[in-house]
Amino acid sequence: MRPDVYPWQQGAWGQLQLLRQRLPHAILFHGAAGIGKADFIEHFAQGLLCENVRADGHACGACPSCGWFVQGSHPDYRRIRPEAFEDEPGEGEEGEDKKSKTKPSKEIKIEQVRALTDFMNISTHRQGLRVVVLYPAEALNMPASNALLKTLEEPPPGTVFLLASNSLDRLLPTILSRCRKFALPLPAHAEALAWLQAQGVADADSWLREQGGAPLAALAQSEAGNRDEIDALLQYLAHPGVEGALRTADKLQKVPLSSLVAWQQRWLYDVFSCKLTGNIRYYPRYGRELKALAEKVHVSRLLAAIKGTAERRATADHPLSPKLFIEDMLLDYTSCCA
Repeated sequence: MRPDVYPWQQGAWGQLQLLRQRLPHAILFHGAAGIGKADFIEHFAQGLLCENVRADGHACGACPSCGWFVQGSHPDYRRIRPEAFEDEPGEGEEGEDKKSKTKPSKEIKIEQVRALTDFMNISTHRQGLRVVVLYPAEALNMPASNALLKTLEEPPPGTVFLLASNSLDRLLPTILSRCRKFALPLPAHAEALAWLQAQGVADADSWLREQGGAPLAALAQSEAGNRDEIDALLQYLAHPGVEGALRTADKLQKVPLSSLVAWQQRWLYDVFSCKLTGNIRYYPRYGRELKALAEKVHVSRLLAAIKGTAERRATADHPLSPKLFIEDMLLDYTSCCA
């Protein structure tokens, strides 16, 4: 557990403390992926459970509750997230064998939400709050969303739900209406760049731009060590064609589809911005290719490509076939921009 929030979250942390006097039963933190929302809400959860919380709202780090929280064993705390987010090893040979044969789910399932029932119906162990952290909220499948909604409609006393989402438009309106929304904005480019440089990231500016200004996403990508996947997509987008679409789809079918959609969206925004203003935000190292494309593509066709890519966000996590999904996305792009 990190000892503090990230530098760009200090202002938001101060605003959040104003809610502690009349704490809502559910707070939905929202903002771009890769800016540290999960760390932020878990840090807040520790502060809510701390028995000697500091005046600024940060946990003391020394009381029994803080010790249990850091060890992941606090009796009044539950964290719900997709199985694919969990990195804890299975327990025993049977658990390991099952895990090796079953691909971890990217959804939050109804069983995970129902498992909160006993937790919420017993007294707290430390005479304080119960805290439930859930992220990303858009990973809730429909049965899980409905089960959570019932709980939020009749929240048990002394229980606080802290949710985080990258995409509010993918949540049920009824869930949105029962949560206090709290925005966590992207950091300023200079602040995020300084933080990445302090982490020792080489070529930090390019990594940060390519990840839409999200510093944690930029750090993760830089640690992966190469740009082969994103460059394969960008090279195609710079020189679209039917045969190239099929080859590129075959090459990239194991890349997370949400990443591919995001990369293409940023490319299209760069083309659009370059056409209208001459500015390039995300991919300045492809400046020549972007300018050439901006000069020849019509605005109406470009807007159609942007709309089509945006619509694919909703199905990127649940495609029938990753390869067919990518082929369809790239062929649509080709028809608009070739």
